[in-house]
Amino acid sequence: MKFVLRCGLPVIFTLAAVGAEAAGKKYVSTPEQSTWEMLANTPLECRMVHPIPNYGDAEFSSRASKRINLDFELKMRRPMGETREVSLVSMPASWQPGDRADRVANVQFFKQFDGYVGGQAAWGILSELEKGRFPTFSYQDWQSRDQYIEVALSPVSFNQKFGVFSDCVANLLPYSFEDISFTILHYDRDSVSLNKASLNRLEQIAEYIRHNQDIDLVLVSTYTDSEEVRSVSQSLSDKRAKVLRDYFESLGLPEHRIEVQGYGDRRPVADNASPIGKDKNRRVVISLGRTQI
Repeated sequence: MKFVLRCGLPVIFTLAAVGAEAAGKKYVSTPEQSTWEMLANTPLECRMVHPIPNYGDAEFSSRASKRINLDFELKMRRPMGETREVSLVSMPASWQPGDRADRVANVQFFKQFDGYVGGQAAWGILSELEKGRFPTFSYQDWQSRDQYIEVALSPVSFNQKFGVFSDCVANLLPYSFEDISFTILHYDRDSVSLNKASLNRLEQIAEYIRHNQDIDLVLVSTYTDSEEVRSVSQSLSDKRAKVLRDYFESLGLPEHRIEVQGYGDRRPVADNASPIGKDKNRRVVISLGRTQI
């Protein structure tokens, strides 16, 4: 679960600024404890985690998509009991004397949700870590109004794994499951071969399937125009369906996960009286299903 980034001027809270009368807790890895690990490194997903002792995990993730994306989640072992205003600042390390705290963003932690920062602010957190600084979340404890909490991400051991994470993001597929889960492709006339543009699209579907073990259904429906008599159209449609069944099996999908059906010249989507209409009717519809998102 997540909290949502709010726009507006950031407010800086640090334990030193709270006042002598307010107690505080700070959660941060010591240099010896600080680790960064890749939990996922595939063309579909990049995920990097940083454990914060006695608090939870800080996690960056990016997924295959048409757009470059980045999500940050502060996964708390004990989610917030009340919604809280939170300050996100970048604190200098002890080995950076003279540096000051820099504003990053003003956010909210929502009741019973993990913390979430997306987009530019998430990239900003990575940038501060790369500089050797400590991105720090500060908020009033929901259990004790006179106590403030600070949660800091340590840059110790960060840069080595950041290089791996950056390479992973650069190699993500430029399309998501939603982009290829329902696709209409078209054939050359009187052929079991797709046209050039459709072949390129089919290769994208294949590339996604090669990296995704969660695809549990590929549904293939082939159609023809009405150029030939119905029996010939049905035979051509069946041949197209078989070619695609063999193709998806060659990708490693089990036979029971592939369903194909040839419909011949039935169910036209355009007027067969025109060449353009026939081009549209000479098609295959490919639908993908999966058990996990």
